[in-house]
Amino acid sequence: MIVPRLALALALALLAPPLAAQAPAPDDPALLEKARAIHERVLALDTHVDINPAHFRLESPNYADRLPRTQVDVTKMEEGGLDAAFLIVYVGQTKELDDAGFAKAYAQAMEKFAAIRRLADSIAPARVGLALTAADARRIHASGRKVILIGVENGFPLGSDVGNVRRFHALGGRYLSLAHNGHSQLSDSNTGERDGVWLWNGLSPLGREVVAEMNRVGMMIDVSHPSKQAMMQILGLTKAPIIASHSAVRALCNHSRNLDDEQLRALARNGGVVQVVAFSAYVKCDPERDTVRARLRAEAIAELRERYGVAGATPAEVRERIEALPEERRNAYLAEQEDITNRRYPGDPPATVADFVNHIDYAVRLIGIDHVGISSDFDGGGGVVGWRNAAETPNVTAELVRRGYSERDIAKLWGGNLLRVMEQVEKVAARLQRQAT
Repeated sequence: MIVPRLALALALALLAPPLAAQAPAPDDPALLEKARAIHERVLALDTHVDINPAHFRLESPNYADRLPRTQVDVTKMEEGGLDAAFLIVYVGQTKELDDAGFAKAYAQAMEKFAAIRRLADSIAPARVGLALTAADARRIHASGRKVILIGVENGFPLGSDVGNVRRFHALGGRYLSLAHNGHSQLSDSNTGERDGVWLWNGLSPLGREVVAEMNRVGMMIDVSHPSKQAMMQILGLTKAPIIASHSAVRALCNHSRNLDDEQLRALARNGGVVQVVAFSAYVKCDPERDTVRARLRAEAIAELRERYGVAGATPAEVRERIEALPEERRNAYLAEQEDITNRRYPGDPPATVADFVNHIDYAVRLIGIDHVGISSDFDGGGGVVGWRNAAETPNVTAELVRRGYSERDIAKLWGGNLLRVMEQVEKVAARLQRQAT
């Protein structure tokens, strides 16, 4: 069933012209019915959903339930027809790239791997299945269950041991990003653009080894967080297509986390796919706009987080620490945060589903329908008006129908392209392993 906010999402003005010669009216019941039917038939796959291991305990409430403060859980996936999701093994990094930091990060990664596997094995085996191949994903979907896959965000927990690529793959990891928001032992990060300081000028020697090993074991290479130079070097080394698991279009939002036209064209030549992300700050931004209010808001939020002891490196870490507060203190924190963001320093209108699909439109026109997909970055800062959680997923399909995309195109965007890349990576790995014997 199309969710209640669908009418609102469809009524939002579009900044880009529709692909069809004449799109139906946004409130046309025929359009809504068509979108509902298409959404039920396609396999809707989101390539980036962050997790908190605390939600994966055996006792209820857990990730199988409708949790009040998560954007994704199994129940919301069922409500919104989100058929598949890459749950993310994300670990932050220490400033020093040393063995102590590597060991701590490895342990945290193991905790998240175990949590995700526990969901499929023990918490909700009748409702979800863990996919290790593209064929697994299609088989689990055909069974009526939700498909769980595992992505690894940040190569930092690999440490200096290339053998950990094989270990992470054996645990179910099917893509990995060599860096996050900070230069790692493997690769420079996009964040080097802030100050022009680089550690490796792309990939490190160890990072080059990791690229080769990922090809060998059959793990997709994710370029959403590494620097542009690192991405281009990866493209010169890889024997398989790559992905950008959650990035938007830089031509529409000039942020270092987004891909520019040169990167998008190179990705397409490689046969890869960009999973356009519904992260408001990467979808809608204006660097020329006055930033005083934004700076004051950020300073106030930073002071608030320090006062409550919930500061963290990423939105996901902050959210985990807020949730761990005693209820009374958590409610007080949330009330102060709302006062800062809504009364003292209100921001510009957030991005909408229409703004998000503008990025999809741009990428499709630039590099073709076969190289574009969809991601949310839910529970890691993602979400736009109309697609704030998994239950609202049909709104994206409805917007695509409004733009004139065919069911075949929508099936590609919602997962077909990603699964095609996954299959090609599997085939390359099989070939490399045969050649080695």
